[in-house]
Amino acid sequence: MKHLLNLLAAIALLVWGTHLVRTGILRVFGANLRNVLAHSAANRWTAAISGLGVTALVQSSTATALIVSSFVGQGLVTLPLALAVMLGADVGTSLMAVVFSFDLSWLSPLFIFVGVVLFVSKQASGIGRFGRVLIGLGLMLLALRLIAESTLFMTQSMVVKALIGSITSDLLLEITVGAFLALVSYSSLAIVLLTATMAASGLIPLEPAIGLVLGANLGSGMLALLTTAKSAIEVRQVPLGNFVFKAIGVLIAAPLANLWLGYVRPFVHDPATVVVLFHLSFNLVVAVLFIGLTQVVARWAERWLPKPDKTMVAGRPHHLDPSALATPSLAISCAAREALHQADVVETMMVGMLQVIKSNDLKLAEELRKLDDSVDELYSAIKYYLTKISREALGEEESRRWTDIISFTINMEQIGDIIERILLDIEDKKIKKGRSFSDAGMAEICELHARLIDNLRLGMSVFLNGSVRDAQKLLEEKARFRDLERAYASTHLTRLTGNTMQSIETSSLHIDLISDLKRINSHICSIAYPILDSAGALAPNRLRQSQLAEGPGGGV
Repeated sequence: MKHLLNLLAAIALLVWGTHLVRTGILRVFGANLRNVLAHSAANRWTAAISGLGVTALVQSSTATALIVSSFVGQGLVTLPLALAVMLGADVGTSLMAVVFSFDLSWLSPLFIFVGVVLFVSKQASGIGRFGRVLIGLGLMLLALRLIAESTLFMTQSMVVKALIGSITSDLLLEITVGAFLALVSYSSLAIVLLTATMAASGLIPLEPAIGLVLGANLGSGMLALLTTAKSAIEVRQVPLGNFVFKAIGVLIAAPLANLWLGYVRPFVHDPATVVVLFHLSFNLVVAVLFIGLTQVVARWAERWLPKPDKTMVAGRPHHLDPSALATPSLAISCAAREALHQADVVETMMVGMLQVIKSNDLKLAEELRKLDDSVDELYSAIKYYLTKISREALGEEESRRWTDIISFTINMEQIGDIIERILLDIEDKKIKKGRSFSDAGMAEICELHARLIDNLRLGMSVFLNGSVRDAQKLLEEKARFRDLERAYASTHLTRLTGNTMQSIETSSLHIDLISDLKRINSHICSIAYPILDSAGALAPNRLRQSQLAEGPGGGV
């Protein structure tokens, strides 16, 4: 019982070490890895090579699948090229299994010691995160040694031999067990290494070990399917296509496994090496066989998971991919895309607002006010999504981006509320009472509205690109808009002294409207502050003065 408990603890330590390495690499190099994958997917071969390299670092083809799937969802990479990346990713995990099959136990204490020193001394920095990776590598090597020691004792037990014999009496059962273990451990690499270690210690024969390896490969494909089950259709197509590769590969390899063993055994005597070489051979053959069939499998995946028809709101793209939360830099990108969608809805409300003012369309006003509910829902969804991203896992730049997204969505939500109030005022004070603005007043409103639309689009560009020059331009627009609003308020009062009936009837509404437009513009222009502040282009007292001038209402 004690040896069984030691074995289970060692397996858990191996899985945890793999998790530490995967998350650590993604936190240190996450954005760079994404850039490598995005820019290397020019053709199938370079895509496969990039997938191999990235996965060799991350030690998880599932993590690579999540990153590449998000690129397909964003339209940055085509589905056939994404599938080529995944073929290379599977080869990458196989190569890491070969590396870990060597006796590197002497590195374990060194990695753990250096990793702990780096992590404790500079936990929040990139060096601290690299220390986390070293700790994970050290724990993996330590776990493999502990597994070897535990299984050595267990091979002497008749009960264990009988149990293993019952499990390994059928190839289909072996594949099923291997797939189940890969799903439970969230790592096919850990299961392959575990199988190799148990084969080396004599706990299981080579034939069933090969079956477990085939099952681990199949399980990794199923794991990616389950992880992206709630994602957008475009995202789910990548793991589906990759699972097709693995499933066909297992069907082909299963009857040929014993033939392969008969050929390799005379040349390779170490059982652990035989296991990891079979794992590598399997994924290399699958990659070579299917690299030219990515277009075909992509069509299958698109046929089995067709894209839904998309309208503005119903059936819209949903960018808050829960599977991306495991990769903080990727999750930040998803939240930013959803924030831009929120801004698109706000722009729709803003454009329609002028149509309501001009045409007195009550039905359009009601539809636009309902859009504010969508803006509020998006704000809540984005905020909740961001709270699920570990702030400790974010680098300095990503943490700043996290704050920028929150600030942006708050401003968009407040703009939506202001537009809703404007529409209600237009309905109550203008449309239902049959009033209209004077020609001069209407021209002023149209001028302010046109500037507002331009500033909103400029603000969205600033949020997306972080351009300091555009941020400075947006801040300059704030001062111009304020001066224009004051000038139009003055000319309106001049019209009142001329006893213009239209101006008198709509005076209160006109003044409130241009004041509300100014408040909307203030929220738009506040997008520039974080960009300028992080670039050091904002005077230390500028933000404070602006906030004091705005007051609690947000106007300037």
